[in-house]
Amino acid sequence: METLASGFGLLEAPRVDAAGNLYFSDVLRGGVHRRAPDGSLTTVVPKRRGVGGLALHADGGVVVSGRDVVHVRDGVTRPLLALEGVVGFNDLTTDADGRVFVGSLRTSAFEAGPRVPGELWRIDAGGRAVQVYGDIDFANGVGFSPDGRRLYQSNYGAGEILAHDVGPSGIARDRRVFARVPRGQPDGLAVDEAGGVWVALGAAEAIARFTPAGDFDRAIEAPGAFVASLCFGGADRRDVYIATAGALLRTRVDVPGLVAPLARV
Repeated sequence: METLASGFGLLEAPRVDAAGNLYFSDVLRGGVHRRAPDGSLTTVVPKRRGVGGLALHADGGVVVSGRDVVHVRDGVTRPLLALEGVVGFNDLTTDADGRVFVGSLRTSAFEAGPRVPGELWRIDAGGRAVQVYGDIDFANGVGFSPDGRRLYQSNYGAGEILAHDVGPSGIARDRRVFARVPRGQPDGLAVDEAGGVWVALGAAEAIARFTPAGDFDRAIEAPGAFVASLCFGGADRRDVYIATAGALLRTRVDVPGLVAPLARV
């Protein structure tokens, strides 16, 4: 386990571009940052707090969550989605068509006690927003199976990962519990090319892999006060980048991971 950067607050939303630059956010202290392959750091979106999800955009720049969902390129912010009654948006991913799927929060991520369930939203090309489904207690990591036909989402408060079937239209159906985490809480999520689902385990200070059938496969310890998210990258896509409370880590695994397609919204 290698430490790539440290001295931050709560890190989230790691993504790697084709040139090997690693993007990540600092939820508490604000900002979206980029780590170049030589280790140098650049702030690409200053000050913005609460960024739990990030996607790279086909036209350059990044799509990020927070109090709303926006596309930021060269310092210019373009709004994509804001909803009444939503206090913020969390993890997000993209499908093969470049549509953005993002979870909404109707109770603050840092508020204890009963929560108002949120939803998963799809942002289409042209800016149309569609509710994919509702009744998610605490929307977290989201990702697609290798064939794009199954959508996974971490339901943090319930300690479970949900699965839905998704057709070309982007409509989800047949909700079921895919897996329950053995410890901690399911946060950020990524999928490998064999269909394995990798999940950050929050306060359990680890990441876990589940088989395509939902069986627990293994855990990798990732020291940090809280393990929030992960993504795949590297030339062979076997590097795993792990965002924690304070540091950005990297390790290696045996199965190449999937990289989220570029956003086209």
